[in-house]
Amino acid sequence: MNAQISFLNGTYTLIHIPLNLYSTLLQPILRVLLPQSQSVSSPRESPEFELQGLTSDGQHGFLNISVTPIECSLVCHSSWAQNVFEPVLQTLSREAAKTVSISKDSYLILSVISAGLDVAGRVMELTSPLALAGIPLFFITTYYSDFILVPTKERANVTQSLLAKGFELSDNNFVSPGAYGHNRGPSRGSSSSPPNTPPPSNVAELQARTFNLLKKRDVAPYIVEGLELVHCSGREMSQLSHFNHRPMASRHATNNGRRPSWADNVDTKLYTCIISALVSQPRFISITLAQDDPPSLLLDKALLEVFGDSLVGDIESCLIPIFLDLDNLPFESTGIVCGVAGRLVQDMQMAASFELSYLSTARAGAVVLSEEQSVRALGILKPLLAKDA
Repeated sequence: MNAQISFLNGTYTLIHIPLNLYSTLLQPILRVLLPQSQSVSSPRESPEFELQGLTSDGQHGFLNISVTPIECSLVCHSSWAQNVFEPVLQTLSREAAKTVSISKDSYLILSVISAGLDVAGRVMELTSPLALAGIPLFFITTYYSDFILVPTKERANVTQSLLAKGFELSDNNFVSPGAYGHNRGPSRGSSSSPPNTPPPSNVAELQARTFNLLKKRDVAPYIVEGLELVHCSGREMSQLSHFNHRPMASRHATNNGRRPSWADNVDTKLYTCIISALVSQPRFISITLAQDDPPSLLLDKALLEVFGDSLVGDIESCLIPIFLDLDNLPFESTGIVCGVAGRLVQDMQMAASFELSYLSTARAGAVVLSEEQSVRALGILKPLLAKDA
C-alpha cells in the first residue's frame, strides 16, 4: 500500500453527550457546526473573534458530529470544547453535568491518504503498529479519507512506530514509498491495557487481550432493527454553478468593507439539510468535515428525503451498523472497534468489493457492512464475546 499520513494542525477533544441531554445541548452542537455564529456576540477586537481551529476561509480543519442509538459524540478542536461546551455544562445541574464527558487528554488527528488496499486492509495495516506500541486510538472512515485520533502526549511514540514500520518522514508527512509492512493481521482500535501493562508482543496477543476485555466488561455486539445506512458526500464546491466564478475568500475585508463570511465558502443548502436532520434527533447520522474534502455523511436512509439532491453517492446501497456499547470501558479504550473489525476481515476473508466502514465515537464503536455481511459478522462476533467462550 502506498500511503501518506500527516498530522492536522491543532489539538482536538472528544465529547460524549447522553441522548437524554441531546436536545438540551443541541444549541452548542449547532454553534460548533456553524463556526461563524461564535463571532456574533464577540467584539471585533476580541481574541474570540479570530476563531481557532479554522482554516483561512473559516472552515473547520476537522469536525465529527455523530448521533447514534447509543450517544451523541463530537470530535472538535479543543478551543471549541473549552469555549462553547464547558460554559454550557456549568449551567446544568450537577447530576446532569456528570453524565457529559469531555476528554481530559487532547488528541492529534492523523489524516491518511492511501491507495492499493480496500478500507478494511487500510485499517488493519495503519492501526496495528500503533496498537502494538500501546497507543490508544480512534479511527474514523469517511467517504474520502481515513482519520486516526491519538493522544497528543503520544506524538513521539506515534512517530517512532510509523518510522519503524517503514514510513519516511518528510515535511511533517509520513510517506510509505512502497508496500506497507509484511505482517498483516487484525488490528486493535486502542490499547485496552492499563498503562503499567506492557504492550502486546504480537497481533495474536493483542487480539486475545481485546476480546478478553470486551467479555469481562459484558460488551455484546448488536444490530438495531430497521436501521439502514448510506454513505454519502456533499458536492465539491466547483460543482455548484453559483460558486464557479466566486473569487477566493480571505480573512481580510472585501471591496464593500464586509469581512468574508463562513457562508461564502460552503454549500448552504447542504448545511440547511444537516441542521434539519440534527434538529430531528435522528437515529443515526455521522457528519465529518475536513479541510481538504467535501462534507462526508454516514446517515440513516430515512433521512435521505431531508437532503434532497444535495448529496452524492450510492443512495441505493444498504449498510447495516453493528454496535458495541463501550460505556463500561475506560474512555481511552473506545477505539477497540477497529480491532473487532480486523477480526471480521480475517474470519470473513472479505473481498475488496465488500463495503466495510469504521466509526469510533466517544463511548461506542460501529462496524458498518452490507446487509448480507452484517449477518455473517454477528455470527462471528457473538460466540467470541459470549461469556462461556
